[in-house]
Amino acid sequence: MSTPPLITIDPSQPVPPYVQIRDQIADLIGTGELPEGTRLPPVRQLAADLGLATGTVARAYQELEATAHLTTRRGGGTRVAPQPGGTRDAIVHQHAAEFARTMRRLGVTEAEATAALKAAFAAPTRPD
Repeated sequence: MSTPPLITIDPSQPVPPYVQIRDQIADLIGTGELPEGTRLPPVRQLAADLGLATGTVARAYQELEATAHLTTRRGGGTRVAPQPGGTRDAIVHQHAAEFARTMRRLGVTEAEATAALKAAFAAPTRPD
C-alpha cells in the first residue's frame, strides 16, 4: 500500500487541475515540506493517483521546471531543485499578488477585495 499523495484536486474549484498541482507543489517546496533533492512521483503514477490525464500532471511539472522548482533528468526522475531562499513570506507575497491581479481583472475594488478576504478568513474552515 502506498502513501496517499500530498497533492489533492478540488474539482469544485474554478482553477484548472494542472494549476492546483503546480501551486501545491510550489507551496510544499517553499515551506520545506519537499526539500531539495526529493524525488517526485513519475507523471503517470501521480496522474493515476489523482485520477487525471498524464498530460495534466506533465504540464504542471513542466511549468515547475520552467520556474526552477523542479529538475528532470532521464533515468534520474523529477526532483526538487535547489531553491534560492524560497521562504514562507515569498509564497504569501506571490499568492497575494496573484489575488490582486485576479481582483483587478474582475473589476473589484481594493475595498471589495479586502472585505472578501476578511470574510474568507472569518469563515469556518472545512476539513480537507
